[in-house]
Amino acid sequence: MLGKLLVRYSKPMWPLIVAVVVFQLAQSVASLMLPTLNADIIDNGVVTGDIEVIWSTGGVMLVVSAVQVVCAIIAVWFGSRLAMAVGRDLRSDIFHRVVAFSQREVGQIGAPSLITRNTNDVQQVQMLVQVSATLMISAPMLAIGGIIMAVRQDVGLSWLMAVSVPLLLVIVGLIVVRMVPAFTLMQRRIDRVNQILREQLTGIRVIRAFVRERQEHKRFSHASEDVMATALRAGNLMALMFPAVMLVMNLSSVAVIWFGAAQVQDSGVQIGTLFAFLNYMMQILMGVMMATFMFVMIPRAAVCANRIGEVLDTEPSVIAPAVAVAAPPARGRIEFDHVDFAYPGADDAVLHDVTFTVEPGTTTAIIGSTGSGKTTLIGLVPRLFDATGGAVRIDGVDVREYDPDELWQRIGLVQQRAFLFSGTVASNLRYGNAEATDDELWQALRIAQARDFVEAMPEQLAAPIAQGGTNVSGGQRQRLAIARALVKNPRIHIFDDSFSALDLSTDRALRRALDEHLPDATRLVVGQRVSTIQGADQIIVLEHGRIVGIGRHDELLETCETYREIVASQLAAEAA
Repeated sequence: MLGKLLVRYSKPMWPLIVAVVVFQLAQSVASLMLPTLNADIIDNGVVTGDIEVIWSTGGVMLVVSAVQVVCAIIAVWFGSRLAMAVGRDLRSDIFHRVVAFSQREVGQIGAPSLITRNTNDVQQVQMLVQVSATLMISAPMLAIGGIIMAVRQDVGLSWLMAVSVPLLLVIVGLIVVRMVPAFTLMQRRIDRVNQILREQLTGIRVIRAFVRERQEHKRFSHASEDVMATALRAGNLMALMFPAVMLVMNLSSVAVIWFGAAQVQDSGVQIGTLFAFLNYMMQILMGVMMATFMFVMIPRAAVCANRIGEVLDTEPSVIAPAVAVAAPPARGRIEFDHVDFAYPGADDAVLHDVTFTVEPGTTTAIIGSTGSGKTTLIGLVPRLFDATGGAVRIDGVDVREYDPDELWQRIGLVQQRAFLFSGTVASNLRYGNAEATDDELWQALRIAQARDFVEAMPEQLAAPIAQGGTNVSGGQRQRLAIARALVKNPRIHIFDDSFSALDLSTDRALRRALDEHLPDATRLVVGQRVSTIQGADQIIVLEHGRIVGIGRHDELLETCETYREIVASQLAAEAA
């Protein structure tokens, strides 16, 4: 998967790759020229006392060194551009794929893991590209070029390379083999830390309510210590690598000088040639070391690439039709036709043969015990997930045949857990209709029973809202979410137990305002309180995913045992 990702996301950046290769080649050639020039200075200048040769050759060395430095800087610049572009495109594709996921895919992979994959995992792949552009390209150039130039200088000492290079590979290889499992384990433990942190931030109120701060602190500390222990293990092995490499390089230098000195004395090998061979030997070993260092990074990047590939290869279960139907006029009629739904891998279906119709301009309420499938049922209307059997139709057209934007434009959804975005009251209300005027915002707030507390804020519509709406109460957050749906002005309003955070008087005033100002809108309401739904035109009673009663409040009291039990548990017999 790592190679597939690198090819896929690097291919469009081929001009940058070409530039990196060209400038890395230029700086490698310049590096390989320097030892030969240095040998000329020693043999033809220092030994013979020719000052002119020293100056002229030294000037050439300065020019070559300058070219090497400039080419190295430019190569690193292009390599950084390449790595940043790959990271940008990876994050963009992951984001757009996750946005297209239904609730099924998000729950399957997990929100904490998705965050880690789009941040830390992409960063590891990006770092591999960066290092490859600077080390992986120049390392073989230096190693191969160094071997060629060293053999040209002195064939008699070439056997030292046949000893030093394999020795270095064996030592570094033994270290790398032990580092691979450590890096693989580290990635999983980082994921665990993110998961625990997200749980604690989300559930901070529950943690405090049950006095679990100390236990949660221990749990997070344990996860952090696991990451630290794994990082120390990998870091200790990496710290061992460089002394081992330096040991081999220093032993090789001693061997070159030891055996080279004998050749200088016996066969007349020049001193400059000996030092040139020594420099080339160092370049070869450095090239081998840099190439081996890449293999330290590849295992961790490969793990991250597999996790990224899992996200990119996961197909959304809710997809747009190849050819969307021509949208009929928006009337607001909803039809459930023998609908079944089962989650992937579940033994039992959540919904069984659900059939009912919601006429335009009417209010249909859904009630049932916890786990009866109420939220799943209404989630099929805006295609948060698709029915596994039967069909859901809006205005006579299967929701799976609509263009998604057209479908969502007809629906205003208010979920049980209201979520507000960081910004202002106005920016949150205009989320569904950017062109809404201030008068329209105030009208929506008035209907949602939110005008009073917004007017009491010093900045009113410009009042700041924190991420998630944490700086307002639960009831205020819920009313702002309802107002946001009203500003959108859809034909169909879906309230998923959206009145549960409101007191009875506010609940009653809100329902009365909806009846007065939106008489033609279709409303689908999930409720737990009988007082919230008893005035609905149609009440659907769910039990274990099946409809066990359908009708008005008075009718169900006579015909549906389940509904009578719900009413009896909430209201006195006289009120019922």
